[in-house]
Amino acid sequence: MSTFIPTLALTPGEPAGIGPELCVQLAQRDLPARIVALADAPWLGETARRMDLPLRIEPFDPQAPARPSRAGVLSVLSLPLAAPVEPGRPCTANGAHVLATLDAAVDGCLDGRFDALVTGPVHKGVINDYLQATGAVDEGIFSGHTEYLAQRSGGALPVMMLATEGLRVALVTTHLPLAEVPAAITRERLGETLDILHADLQKDFGIARPRILVCGLNPHAGEDGHLGREEIDIITPVLAQRRRRGWRVEGPLPADTLFTPHNLARADAVLAMYHDQGLPVLKHLGFGRAVNITLGLPLIRTSVDHGTALELAGSGQARIDSLMLAVELATRMAIERQANP
Repeated sequence: MSTFIPTLALTPGEPAGIGPELCVQLAQRDLPARIVALADAPWLGETARRMDLPLRIEPFDPQAPARPSRAGVLSVLSLPLAAPVEPGRPCTANGAHVLATLDAAVDGCLDGRFDALVTGPVHKGVINDYLQATGAVDEGIFSGHTEYLAQRSGGALPVMMLATEGLRVALVTTHLPLAEVPAAITRERLGETLDILHADLQKDFGIARPRILVCGLNPHAGEDGHLGREEIDIITPVLAQRRRRGWRVEGPLPADTLFTPHNLARADAVLAMYHDQGLPVLKHLGFGRAVNITLGLPLIRTSVDHGTALELAGSGQARIDSLMLAVELATRMAIERQANP
């Protein structure tokens, strides 16, 4: 059994959402990793008081030996809010705070203070309103954690994968308008995505020879070119090349029949061509019990599978299931990577 104790950076996300409450709930449990929340310490303390839960906040000391987190105690790297918070009512100014927590988490992962990053839900609209208000919108819109973390950590191609019990689904394209998806499915992008998925299943999940099922882009996987040629011209050649390396990749398969129990029983992962091709199936199977993982980064990142749930903020009714799974998976991935660098 490994004696390595990972240190996990935890960003609560939108401070007016349920993220801070989930952090407080998480801190009520004994955990096998050291959890460090990157957040405004006074706001976490106020959140705990409002929820009537015990919480002792300890400043994060990167020089101290990592020890498993204990119930009622939370290590915090405090980053101040830009404006006061009212649960359920986001403030544009706090877009700066959310980005600061992500930047500090990435920096800590890259310099070795943290072994993995677990992210709570952000509000994209708030962040983009902040970027627009400050004139930083020229740097591009904030389309999501996945793309931002990739850019912030060196510009690697990020691969989004969601996982729940019995199913992992990775995506070739993520947050794109549907009309732009076909042009984005190139041999180069598909090949690089498949390479990252295959490598990270080996490195972080300990699967020596992953079996990957690959969706077609078109209905019926193009039906021999009658419903589109992307399968013939792009997907099939890329998969054939990987099979010549000895990889276990199958496809392109019609998405409407790929996601059946018989097929999934023999798959370590499914590669879908676009966001709403694969994720509705996974979320139907395991919403609230799924984890979002970003592959292809120089750091481990897992996340919850839900949004900010502003309507629940302040009610104490938010469920911690997905965050617990994200922490558990990040812990296992960090241990796997430390044992097999």
